[in-house]
Amino acid sequence: MTVQILQWTAAVYLAAGLVAGLGLGLETRRIERASVALLAFGAVLHAISFGLLHMTENPPPVTSLLEAWSFMAWIGTVFFLILLRRARLQRLVVLVAPAAFLGAFLGALVPSSGPVVEADKGSWPHAHVLLSSAGLALLGFAALVGVIFLFEHRRLKAKRPPDRRFPFPSLEALDRVNAVSLTVGFLLLTLGVITGMIWLQSTKGRPWTGTAHEVWSLVAWLIYAALEYARFAAKQSSRQAAISAIAGFAFLLFAVVGLELIL
Repeated sequence: MTVQILQWTAAVYLAAGLVAGLGLGLETRRIERASVALLAFGAVLHAISFGLLHMTENPPPVTSLLEAWSFMAWIGTVFFLILLRRARLQRLVVLVAPAAFLGAFLGALVPSSGPVVEADKGSWPHAHVLLSSAGLALLGFAALVGVIFLFEHRRLKAKRPPDRRFPFPSLEALDRVNAVSLTVGFLLLTLGVITGMIWLQSTKGRPWTGTAHEVWSLVAWLIYAALEYARFAAKQSSRQAAISAIAGFAFLLFAVVGLELIL
C-alpha cells in the first residue's frame, strides 16, 4: 500500500512539473495555480506515505539512503510551499516538482518491510537522519535560488529584457529566500551533527570514531559555519552569497551522499 501511494505521489509531482511547464508556455495564471495545487497535493500524499511506512510491522531503517532522499524531497517541497506565501516563487514549481518527483520515485524503491539493523534502532538514528536530511534539503534549496540569482543578476547586468514566459522574482526576494534557507538549513544540519554524535556515543561509547563520513561531514559543517559568518557577520554581497551557497552545497552533497556511494 505504501509503495503504491509513493508511486502516486511521484506521478502527482511529475504532473505538477508538466502543468507548470505548460503554464510557462501559455502564460496562464490559472494553469500556474493548478501546478501549485498539484505540488501541494503531492506533498500531502508524500506525508501520508511516511506515516504508513512506519506503521508497518517491520519498517525499513530510516538510515536507508533512498528513504533519506525521499524525506529530503518532501521537506524541500514543504519549505518551498511555505515560502510561496512570502515571495512570488510560483513559477519555480517547474524546477521544484521534478526534484520532488525524483525523491518520491527513489522512496518507492525502499522495501516496504525488512529487518532493522540493531544500530538503526532508537530515536537518535531517526533524529540524526531526519534533521540532517532536512538541513541538506534546505541548503540545496538555497543553492537552487543562488543559481537563479546569478542568472538574473547576469541578465540585468547585460541589460537584456526579461523572458515573459519565465519572469524571475526580484533579486531582493531571491536574496531573502537564500538567507532564510541558509539560516534554517544550517541550524538543522548542526542539530543533525549533534544527534549523530549522541548516536555514536550510545552505540560506540564515544562521540567520534574518525570514519571518512564523519571527517568529511565535519569539514562540510565548518565550511557552512564560515559561510554563515561571511553572510551575516562580514556582510558578504548578495552575489557572493549566491556563489557560496552553490559551492557549499556541492561540497556538502559530496561529503554526505557522494562518499556513501563511493565507499
